[in-house]
Amino acid sequence: MGRNVLASSLQNASFSIIFQIICRCITFAINAFIVRNVGREVLGITNVRLLLLESTLLFLSKEAIIRSALSSRHNKQCSWAQLVNQLWITVPVCFTLAIPCLYIWLNWLSAVDAVYAEQYRFGCFAIAFSCIIEMTAETPIFVGQVFCFVKPKVILDTGHIFIRSFIFILIVLMNKDITIYAFGIAQLTSACTIIIGNYAFYYFYIPKLLKYRKDLKKVDDKYVLREQYGQHFENMDDFPFVSIKQMLPGVLPNPNSIFNSDLQTLVLSFAKQGILKQVLTEGEKYVMSVSPVLTFSEQATYDVVNNMGSLAARFIFRPIEDSSYFYFTQTIARDTTLAEQKREMVQEAADVLAYVMKTVTSIGLLAFVFAQSYAGTVLLLYGGADFVEGGLPELLLRWHSLAIVLLAPNGITEGYMFATNTSKQIDTYNYYMAFFSVTFLLLSYQLTNWFGPVGFILANCCNMSFRISYSVFYINKHFRSIGMNPLQKSLPGPMYLGVLIICGIACKVSEAYFSGRSIICHLLIGALCTGLSVGTWSFENRELLRTGLARYRTRKQSLADTSDMHEH
Repeated sequence: MGRNVLASSLQNASFSIIFQIICRCITFAINAFIVRNVGREVLGITNVRLLLLESTLLFLSKEAIIRSALSSRHNKQCSWAQLVNQLWITVPVCFTLAIPCLYIWLNWLSAVDAVYAEQYRFGCFAIAFSCIIEMTAETPIFVGQVFCFVKPKVILDTGHIFIRSFIFILIVLMNKDITIYAFGIAQLTSACTIIIGNYAFYYFYIPKLLKYRKDLKKVDDKYVLREQYGQHFENMDDFPFVSIKQMLPGVLPNPNSIFNSDLQTLVLSFAKQGILKQVLTEGEKYVMSVSPVLTFSEQATYDVVNNMGSLAARFIFRPIEDSSYFYFTQTIARDTTLAEQKREMVQEAADVLAYVMKTVTSIGLLAFVFAQSYAGTVLLLYGGADFVEGGLPELLLRWHSLAIVLLAPNGITEGYMFATNTSKQIDTYNYYMAFFSVTFLLLSYQLTNWFGPVGFILANCCNMSFRISYSVFYINKHFRSIGMNPLQKSLPGPMYLGVLIICGIACKVSEAYFSGRSIICHLLIGALCTGLSVGTWSFENRELLRTGLARYRTRKQSLADTSDMHEH
């Protein structure tokens, strides 16, 4: 297999960031429309209660299976037929989970107002059904990730987001009183689009791949065929499918058992961990839904601010985390010590870990500094004067910027740990996750009673601090055997930190002077300070940027030279 996993991971991260920006812009526009025209209570029902049901079903149904399947590359005993069978388990798992979840969401959680009761019931069933049918597309989605189909993935994901948003907005514009109905219908349509789009891609791709293989036998030179077919068909000797029917369970030839025992063991380990991770990720929403700590209107306010405060996490940190996890699973073997693996691969993984950590930590600090001066301005532009009245949204966003500083390293360190843990180590970590989960829920409930919605953010900060400490301890121990410590190179430099402090003070002065006078001047000063901060970071890390650019140019030139050589 000649595919460049590191290059694919970087490309996947780049396209994922673009996709996340598009997706978030659409979501933010829809949320702003609902806040200004429909009401916060409806937004609380859809964005907190219904989306919590969706995330619960999707995460618990597929997270463990997908993570374990990605690690199967190092398991020579695991066949593609077994992987396909394992991926299709997500469908009955999701159906099984949907039954108790629907009962809980409809009967146990705090009730919605009678005027929204029927719509809420429809929304719950629509979410559950859309999750179940979406699981049937997990096999082609997984195949696309393994074989580095980055651009098709982004195109398909962006397409179904646009279709979902278009249908939702169209229905709401026709009748604002059925917003929750529109939300459920849009989710169902989105799920169908995911299935059709992913299977349609392979319906057209596989026959063309088979034709490419036949033509390659005649010319015995893939570069001759590149102009005709493109690069998506090169280095695909290990692509196991000759028909999309083989993506169904039990169709691909399988001389082995139906399921791989090692893979199932890893799935069970990740499943235990997944439940705990879901509680930690969505804990505040569970607390909101179970206990009447906040009204739906207050939940909507918290959710809007939380989403806005999580822009860096959604746009940048999450795509980088996913791509880093994929890279580490394909580079470092789980059940082999680092000393027994290829030294150059281990060194590359250590460098990638250090550079990624430094980058995301720098971004987190940048967000924290500028949020202290621009939280109120951004929220005013987004939701209007009525939304920011009272000061709660601004206070929440400023505190949330502290959580961003911790979100940055948490995702990367945990990503490396999960990518390199053995099944036994994952089981051990599950006990710690159980402790973190219980502590987080208790802190969320108690701190919310003391500090209101800010308590959720403080509980999150405590939780992430615990998790980062454990991950850092693991990474240091993992690399100690070969005399490395990549985390020593992961902290931002003193010049960048100094400029951040100066820019933070300048922006606070700007806020005090221009508040209520000129938002444009205040924003311009922030833009200048941001540019200065980014420029300082680039100068301080010029060797890193120069090395990355040189590698990119070398790879691009190498491909061009090879292509020219074969053309002549």
